[in-house]
Formats: sequence, C-alpha cells, structure tokens
Amino acid sequence: MSPGAPASPPSAGPRATRGRWRQVLLPSEHGAWAFLAEPVALGLVVAFSATGLLLALATIAAFLARRPLRIAVADRRAGTRHPRTGPAEAALALLALAGAAAFAGALARDPGAALFTLRLAVLPGVAALAFDLGGRSREAAAELSAALALSIVTPGIALAAGWSHAAALGLWLLLVARVVTSIVYVRARLRLEKAAARSGGATGADGGPAGVRGALAAHAVALLGALVLATLGRGPWLGAAAVALLGARAVHGLSPRRPRWTTTQLGASEIAFGAVTILAIAAGYAWGV
Repeated sequence: MSPGAPASPPSAGPRATRGRWRQVLLPSEHGAWAFLAEPVALGLVVAFSATGLLLALATIAAFLARRPLRIAVADRRAGTRHPRTGPAEAALALLALAGAAAFAGALARDPGAALFTLRLAVLPGVAALAFDLGGRSREAAAELSAALALSIVTPGIALAAGWSHAAALGLWLLLVARVVTSIVYVRARLRLEKAAARSGGATGADGGPAGVRGALAAHAVALLGALVLATLGRGPWLGAAAVALLGARAVHGLSPRRPRWTTTQLGASEIAFGAVTILAIAAGYAWGV
C-alpha cells in the first residue's frame, strides 16, 4: 500500500462479513418473527417437554432456512455468484443439519408426536416454499401457508407432553384463530390506509378494495369457534376472551374512527396483541378458566 493511500478500517472485513450473514439469515418481514415466536412460545409454556423443545428447535431451523434457500436458489437460477451466495449456501447447510438433528432427536423420543407434526406441516410448508421460490411470498395465500406451517408445532409439542389429540387440536385451533385473523386484519388495514391516502386522507371503511367485510367475517368465525371450543371443554374461556379482544381491535381498527398508523406502528401493535393472546390462552389452561 502506498504511503498516501488511506488505510482501511481494521473492522471493515469482519463487519462486512457479519452484514452478509445477517442478510442471508434474518427475514426482512418483521411479522414473520411473530408467527414463529407465538406457536413456539404457546406450546412450550402450556406443555413443556424435552421432546417438545426439540420440535421447537427443528421448527426454528426450518424458519431460518427459508431466506438462505431463497437466496441460493435465486442466485443459481441466475447463474451468478455474489458475496452473499457463499454465506447463504453455508447457512442453508448448517440449518438443514441442525433441523434434521433436532427432528431426529424428537423422533427417537416420541415418534407419534414427531410424525404428527411432520405430516400436518408438509402441505402448508410445501405451499409456502413454492410461493417463496416463485417470488410470490407477499401474497395472502403465501402468508397464510407459512404461518399455518409454523403453527403445527404447537399441537406437536402438546402431544409430546402427553396431551390427547382432541386437546392438542383445541389448542391449535385457538392459535389458528389468532394467526388467520391477524393476517387478514393487517392486510385489510394496510389496503384501507393506501386507499385513504389516494383519496386525500379520508378514513372511511369500505368492503371493496380494503376487504373490510371479509376481515370482520373472519374474526366473527374465529370467535364463534373459540366459544364452541370453550363450551365443549376443549379450550379455555380466557382463550375465547382473547379472540373477542382481537375482534374488537379489528372493528375499531377498520372503522372510520381508527388512528392513522404507519406500517411500523401497526406491526408493533400486532406483536402486542399477539403476546396478550398467547398469555391469555396459556393462563386459561394453567388456571382452568
């Protein structure tokens, strides 16, 4: 290096390397983290076991493998290699190995729970993967498929802790009520805000481009299902109350009286509502309410 050349910061290389690993490992969609954390947290809180923990680790590995797989496939299809390509391929290999090891451990400890989880997760998981690799991960069907695939770990964890299939199914249906309504609500709310921005700031709700009626109908069906589960003794009343709270949030959030929120604010509020829902369901099972 010539005397007049500026010296490179000693941390530039490691910093760039860390940046590439973050780029290939961490999903850019912040909502995706909630759809991983909620089923894992709910399952482990209400029905912890070593086998359930292994199933949770396998699910986390599969979730994290999604982005490096997408990057590696895209670069291979394009016939190019970028600075991110190597880390993506390495991350994919490591996560596949870790996920397979965790699932093998769960399979050895409790074949029934492990195979149940795998069988139910295959269809939505394959659908989500097809959307991902086809560049359609932002579509509603893609989001629903991915969220449902992740949610399957909850009944699997419950089965591993000795729950009956009926009880595990009830727990899963409560989680599905949360997952589906959250997705349709957020999509309707965002479309409603875009329509309001185009119309000069009007906040009126309509059932057309924003899909408000469909979102409210989904919440009504979810609440009815939660009430039926509680009545039959297959779910806690606190779980039904949490679903009712989600419905109230949707009624207000899709009305002309809603506050004007940014996407970040809406995402933060959904994380909070998700945490309240999971805590309410867990408390309902713990207290028998």
